[in-house]
Formats: sequence, C-alpha cells, structure tokens
Amino acid sequence: MNFITGFGAHVETEAIAGALPKGRNSPQKPAFGLYAEQLSGSAFTMARHENLRSWLYRLRPTADHRPFEAYRGNALVGAKGSDKPLAPNRLRWDPVADLPQGKDFVDGLVTMLATRDPADLEGVAMHLYRADKSMQDRVFFSADGELLILPQQGALHLVTEMGHLPVAPGSIALIPRGVRFRVELAEGSARGYVAENYGAPFRLPDLGPIGSNGLANPRDFEMPVAAFEDVDGDVELIQKQGGRLWSTTLDHSPLDVVAWHGNYAPCRYDLSRFNTMNTVSFDHPDPSIFTVLTSPSDTPGRANADFVIFPPRWMVAEDTFRPPWFHRNVMSEAMGLIHGEYDAKAEGFQSGGLSLHNIMSGHGPDVESWKKASEAKLEPVKLDGTLAFMVETCWPYAPTDFAMERSQPDYDLAWTGFPKAELPE
Repeated sequence: MNFITGFGAHVETEAIAGALPKGRNSPQKPAFGLYAEQLSGSAFTMARHENLRSWLYRLRPTADHRPFEAYRGNALVGAKGSDKPLAPNRLRWDPVADLPQGKDFVDGLVTMLATRDPADLEGVAMHLYRADKSMQDRVFFSADGELLILPQQGALHLVTEMGHLPVAPGSIALIPRGVRFRVELAEGSARGYVAENYGAPFRLPDLGPIGSNGLANPRDFEMPVAAFEDVDGDVELIQKQGGRLWSTTLDHSPLDVVAWHGNYAPCRYDLSRFNTMNTVSFDHPDPSIFTVLTSPSDTPGRANADFVIFPPRWMVAEDTFRPPWFHRNVMSEAMGLIHGEYDAKAEGFQSGGLSLHNIMSGHGPDVESWKKASEAKLEPVKLDGTLAFMVETCWPYAPTDFAMERSQPDYDLAWTGFPKAELPE
C-alpha cells in the first residue's frame, strides 16, 4: 500500500487517471461527472501557512442526505464531565473491564475525561474504545474536533473518504475534523485511546534552540492515496456534533472521493520514528521535550493540547534524579500506557489504563520508584520496552460519571511512606 509523506504537505492524488482537474479547483464540468467539494479545516481567511483545505472530487456531493436524528446506540460517548463538584484528587484507572462488548468502534467508544464545551472551539476530551467487530454499512465523523487515535491492543484499518490507513499499536492516526471514516479490525478485537481536540488543529511543535532536526520528522507522517467506494445501498452516517451523536441514512457509501488535493487529510505516524531529545549532562528535562504534536491556545506558549510520548531512550545524566521529578504545574495531565512499564510508577499503572493529574496537583514517582532512582548507580542506561503518552492541556479535565465510578479508590496512597528529610543538628 502506497502513502504520501509529509505532515501538512500540499499533495494531489487520484484513483483514476484524469479525475483531478489541472489548473482550476472547480471547473464547470469536472471529469467523469464528478462533484467538486472543498473541505476546509480553517477559516477561509487564515494566513496562507495556517490555511487548511482540500478539494475533493467525488461521486456524489455530501450535501445529499436526509435530516439527522439523535443516535440511540451509544450513550457513553460525547458525555460531559460529571456535574458533581470535582475534588482536586489525583485519579487513576485500571484498564476498564466493562467497556461495551461485541460492539464496533462507534458503539465501543466511551468518554472518560472532558474539558470544555466543543462549541467553545477549545479544549480536549479523552475517550477509550473497545471494538470486537468491524463497522459495517456505517461511517463516522466528528464535527466537534479532530481525532487522535492510539491503538493499544489490536491493529485497525481506517477506511477514510480520502484513502486507507492501517494503524497498529505503537502508531497513531490523526483524523481531521469532518473527515468521514470506517474502522475495520485487522484482528479479532481492539482496544485503545482517542484524544479529541476541539481547538486549533494539531501541528508539529517549533524546535527553537533544538535546531532543524529532532522530535517528529514531517516526512515520517503518511497520508493515504486516493481510494474510493462505488457502493449503492443503505449506509448509516453517524456524526458527533455538540458532544452528542446524530445519525442519518444514505443510499450510498460516502467514501466516494475519486481524487483529492490539498493539505487537510488524515495521516498516520509510527511513534518509533520519534527522535527523542534528552540531557547529556545533568537535570531531567521538562516533558515538553517529548512533544509530538501541539494545539496552541490563544496564549503564546500555553497549549490547548500537547500530545507527548515517553518512548524508549538512553538515560545518561550525571548527579540527576532520572525519572520525572515531583512537580506541580498549571497544565492538566492525562496519561495512558500503550505497553511496558512507566518509569515513575513501580506498579498500579497498567497498559490500557489512564491517570489524571489536574492543575496544580502534586505528583511524581511513588516511594519504590523514588528509592530505586535515588540509589541507582548513575551510568548510561537504556530505558526500553515502554511506551507511555500524555495529553496535556491548559484546561482542567472533568471525569465523566462513568469514569468516576471506575477509578482506583486508593491512588493517593501511592505517595504515602516517604521518609522525612533529616536536617543537621
């Protein structure tokens, strides 16, 4: 399967030769009777370097649909955070055992954490999914935000209106706001995470003093080549809008884009290609050095959402506490674990689990991890066999009622038992 490389690159691709018009976007008569449609991910008047749009040449216009009605199949996605007062406690979840079973991706999606109303065009939400079967005769998209899909168990095959994207654990898929897709399973079942970004679209972070190389390389992001379905028959179209799911029935597959060009398209990225930066002298760097993608807020330097990973890497710092230090900050941190162990927790944080440390919540290593790191012989060590991630935001996360009912009851006890420092007489 071929792909087009380059994050945010302006590309063109056609499944049938001659389907893509040359020299104009919306000719009077597109080839083969196709319909020209612009899909815009930014306001028309954004600066050229921030303007996101693609032109799609499809079998039927997307305007051709009947009214949407409330979707009744899943009441656990799109939910707001709990209306109950949220205590400023740290929270953690084991892999949720009672996610919906026997369902596809849409009906197996559960909202765990939410920040702002999607209508604010700011904020982020964290979902979990479990899928035991492929989506059949149905297609999904979010008008609320872009979807960052992180498989944790089981590979997915994403059939989007702009082409095909296989994505396996250890990789991510980024589906822009409004792009329609179907999730098929490459194996028997699948579980993972979805971060839904309501704010400014994810972009690569500026490198600043790092220079021209490091972190995620634009050429390692892969976009699909054009592929389309010419299928007649009932297809359910499910849309997430205003934090709710809505449904209508089409008489054809909407994944019928024969050709497209532009810079607004789904992509995938293999996280093992992330070029991790780290200290080679002393002091543990801030987690911002591990940022893969960022969604800026209106305040320069403060992210609406940062997607950060903690991958295998060498630890070489001298006279330094090497795991993440104890800290409090003005950002809220939602963490997940794809596989392995997280170096700041000896136990209790499992693959497929989730943790939340909201604004100004003190957190850091547990006692066992602190003792081990404090007494370790400081020599070069390869931290291997692990992949954790964090979706950090300037907004406080509010767990849903579903999440609050399933959190670990004793997570705060992870920080008990630290000895008091002994001062000289």
